[in-house]
Order: sequence, then C-alpha cells, then structure tokens
Amino acid sequence: MGSSWVHLRMCLVCGHVGCCDSSPNKHATKHFHDTKHPIMRSVEPGESWAWCFVDEVVEELLQ
Repeated sequence: MGSSWVHLRMCLVCGHVGCCDSSPNKHATKHFHDTKHPIMRSVEPGESWAWCFVDEVVEELLQ
C-alpha cells in the first residue's frame, strides 16, 4: 500500500497478520471488524501478549 507499518499482530483464530493501531491503516483492527475474530497476539520479538477486542483486555501468553 506504500505506507509504513509499526508493529505486527496475528489473529489467533485464522493466522491473519496485520499492522497495529499505531500504523496508518490499522489492519489488525480492521480484520476484527470484518471477521469478528476477537483475539490478536503480538508477533514482535520478545513480546508474549494478546489483545481481546471484545473484552478490551491484554493477556500474557505462556512462552
């Protein structure tokens, strides 16, 4: 798309990878609105958390 991305998130339902809300196009949030898949995890090195769009809560993931 020609724009930059900041951090990547992966859908824990289908594996779709999209950019975070700090990126101009906010593909991870758009994916939630399009599919209703509620949980995205960070795929950044050293990060082990997930965000639930429905409950608006962050959860630490087991390593």
